[in-house]
Amino acid sequence: MKKNLLFLLAALATGGAHGADVSTAMIDNDAKDEKSVLSFGMGTNGQRYSKLTQINTGSVGRLVPAWSFSFGGEKQRGQESQPLIHNGKMFVTASYSRIFAVDLKTGAKLWKYEHRLPDGIMPCCDVVNRGAALFGNLVIFGTLDAQLVALDQATGKVVWKEKVDDYAAGYSMTSAPLIANGMLLTGVSGGEFGVVGRVEARNPLTGELLWMRPTVEGHMGYRYDKDGKAIDAGVSGTVNKTWPGELWKTGGAATWMGGTYDAGTGLAYFGTGNPAPWNSHLRPGDNLYSSSTVALDVKTGQIKWAYQNTPNDSWDFDGANEFVTFDMNGKRYGGKADRNGFFYVIDAANGKLQNAFPFVRKITWASSIDLKTGRPNFIPANRPSDPTKGQDGKKGSTVFAAPAFLGAKNQMPMAYSQQTGLFYVPANEWGMDIWNEPISYKKGGAFLGAGFTIRPLFDDYIGALRAIDPKTGKIVWEAKNTAPLWGGVMTTAGGLVFYGTPEGYLKALDAKTGKELWKFQTGSGVVAPPVTWEEGGTQYVAVVSGWGGAVPLWGGEVAKKVNFLEQGGSVWVFKLAGKG
Repeated sequence: MKKNLLFLLAALATGGAHGADVSTAMIDNDAKDEKSVLSFGMGTNGQRYSKLTQINTGSVGRLVPAWSFSFGGEKQRGQESQPLIHNGKMFVTASYSRIFAVDLKTGAKLWKYEHRLPDGIMPCCDVVNRGAALFGNLVIFGTLDAQLVALDQATGKVVWKEKVDDYAAGYSMTSAPLIANGMLLTGVSGGEFGVVGRVEARNPLTGELLWMRPTVEGHMGYRYDKDGKAIDAGVSGTVNKTWPGELWKTGGAATWMGGTYDAGTGLAYFGTGNPAPWNSHLRPGDNLYSSSTVALDVKTGQIKWAYQNTPNDSWDFDGANEFVTFDMNGKRYGGKADRNGFFYVIDAANGKLQNAFPFVRKITWASSIDLKTGRPNFIPANRPSDPTKGQDGKKGSTVFAAPAFLGAKNQMPMAYSQQTGLFYVPANEWGMDIWNEPISYKKGGAFLGAGFTIRPLFDDYIGALRAIDPKTGKIVWEAKNTAPLWGGVMTTAGGLVFYGTPEGYLKALDAKTGKELWKFQTGSGVVAPPVTWEEGGTQYVAVVSGWGGAVPLWGGEVAKKVNFLEQGGSVWVFKLAGKG
């Protein structure tokens, strides 16, 4: 017999049956609670800002390792996980759908869960996992074969497990789930295989579906009654309005980076990926809601507003990057550094565009964003051509496009400082030669219809951490990096910005000037976001280390530049010398 959702959530509204249970109130307070890290983003709004000051511009030079924990085995590859901190434990996911519980004081392994994966999984961009969610006495994460697994925090034993979709059709799960208003919200990965993106809400204690909202126009949304029966909840958009023909049925728009939530607006914000296939001439129209930000009423799953960053996307620019809410001029806005090279400032309540400006040096697909209409001013000559109109009907003309399809910013989350009012964005400067090819959908097959080669734009750097003023669009300072940046950012009230590099360093910079104040070599590339917390009067910083992700798989000439980097799999924890 299924448990009553309202009863269970009420029990966890301010606490729970056990003192260590994670409640809705605790999740809502996560960004202010410096003793825990309960959600991806160090708070559901995704700011990745900590008010801790023990580690600051004056003391950070004394930062030393407290302990390190190895994920072990031969299953290395990309490690993009953000750790969670609660009740004396660290919960950290790893490649190949693994998760560990580690003792915060000693770094000793408490338990490990290793999901049994089938041979036929088809992740597009490495076997990564970006993190878990905590609720009640559970830790919950998604797997590469498109399942959700909930484990007992104390023992690692499976409490519930639910299949989200068919991995043989290209579906997978790589992002951290989101807890919003007591519900578990998840997206899906697999846009390169013609999946249909969506957001699902579940009871986090049981896994029962509450509602489902597709992010491709034309598909039906559903809510579910107490017996699990699906009830129609309206079509997303209007069938064939912006998707002529049949391609909306395999339209992509995967919600592969997960979402953020703002309790003030009551909305969850999910970015959506590229439309499928890449060849835009097969799908004339804007192709809603691909390459967009969609704002969802968490209680009902209804799309309250949507903003499309790249209509009729032809460059795999996605729109999956995080929407980070923040206060500016007395209003609540969201900031988004899109893969297409533009930074957007949008009213978090109604989706109205406030500002849009480049955060990289070279953009070729559009000259600007029209602030009145919100639409890009395309440069038609820089869209890959229709291959059926080429000389042999098999390949369109090659154009040079910047940014490259891996994006001006990809999965690596940015941070916002309440202290400086600046966003800290890990950006990449690269371009690509791209051309279109004929393609037809085949279940489980790559659904691209394009070819490409990525190359760097400048000789001296590819990555650049940039401090950006959302009011003016000004790049206040930048810290260049030889290799692409692929790890996330954290900022603190100690006046610091922490981020990692593929060369293996975790670095700390002055948040106001960008001056490098400290760095540590972790032994493998850092492609994950750091976190910080306080325990027993001591502030700690942690980051996962392990080179991989999309760059070595898809990076073309760029991948050749970083092929000397070694894989790994570990988490490092730091404190000030003499503390704790």
